[in-house]
Amino acid sequence: MWIGWIEFDILLGDVQSLKEKRSIIRPLVAEIKRRFDVSVAEVGDHEQYRRSQVGAGLVAADRAHLVEVLTAVERFVAARPEFELLSARQRELHSED
Repeated sequence: MWIGWIEFDILLGDVQSLKEKRSIIRPLVAEIKRRFDVSVAEVGDHEQYRRSQVGAGLVAADRAHLVEVLTAVERFVAARPEFELLSARQRELHSED
């Protein structure tokens, strides 16, 4: 069994409130979950208007599938025009590690 996750550091555009931030992050989280069937949540920078940390996780039978899905999630997030992806950190672990 393989377990993998990816964490995104996101810089939002001209956001002036947490309400505006949620109006961008909630649809992103919902679309990642729907499109890629992964667990996803905002995992950091909750009180900052213009920054967000979003993480997605997946369990898979083989590493190739895991890497394929996490890479697709990263491409999807990087292509969004409403914010700038500052960094993405990906990690995979085998259950016997």
